Amino acid sequence: MDDSRRSTLDKLQGRLLSGEVRALARSISLIEAGEPAGQELLARLRPRVGNARVLGITGAPGSGKSTLTDHLVAAARGRDERVAVVAVDPSSPFSGGAILGDRIRMTRWHSDPGVFIRSMATRGHLGGLAAATLQVVALLDALDFDVILLETVGVGQSEVEIAEAADTTVLVLTPGQGDAVQAFKAGIMEIADLFVINKADQPGAARLRREIRAMQEIALPADAPWRPPILETTASEGEGVESVVSELDRHSEHLEASGRGEELRRRRARFEIAAILHEELRRALAAREDDFVDEVLSGGITPAQAVARLLER
Repeated sequence: MDDSRRSTLDKLQGRLLSGEVRALARSISLIEAGEPAGQELLARLRPRVGNARVLGITGAPGSGKSTLTDHLVAAARGRDERVAVVAVDPSSPFSGGAILGDRIRMTRWHSDPGVFIRSMATRGHLGGLAAATLQVVALLDALDFDVILLETVGVGQSEVEIAEAADTTVLVLTPGQGDAVQAFKAGIMEIADLFVINKADQPGAARLRREIRAMQEIALPADAPWRPPILETTASEGEGVESVVSELDRHSEHLEASGRGEELRRRRARFEIAAILHEELRRALAAREDDFVDEVLSGGITPAQAVARLLER
């Protein structure tokens, strides 16, 4: 790195550590774009990482994840905690940008210096999290945010990766949509640390609770150190949110008491490495996709050999 670029990076780092929001937004853009400057900045700040609570919020579209997240932000601010929200949204098929901007959905925090909200596009990533999400989480952690909330696209087979990213995973379900059965099929029941039945004032909430409890009996061993609580909320009215906050605190205490806090931080770092590898392979394939496809179809190489060539590069 030449002196000019080092000087520019030094200035950006100084602005970041002073709490400048524009510098944070710029840094995240560098990370999302895969710029070397973003990686160098992360390397400098990595020793500061490891103090934030990372909470994952997932569930089917329309289940009320954003409304619940908004209330969790309010609870954190009520404790004078600095909170960041990373909302991972579907990519626009035209621009590649995020379609659903949670900065629009949470406008009441716009002028609060203790809240930072950023929407990130999945950009073709198959899971519920964008490839750069974990790097952005690391950056926010290094900048002394107390709580980082990850809100994901929605429930799907690959959505279970949120468990690799978060200390505590909250699965939001709603009555009358068959969510519990679908979540069980997708393997998501096993990764939830808290179940939240939102819109609990609607018919079917009691039945959904019974379904979740029955599936827990199947999925959880009798001696499981943590049995995920099943909570009911009406997030649009703010009802039941205090219980969610209380159980989130209890799970954090459980992680520290059991010594799993450090294990989860290591797991998050491993997942970050894997996500970057996935993205680099995807880019490498995109650059030569037609060549590889033609060779595979002609019988010149097998798909496994195509992958081996990508890895060699």
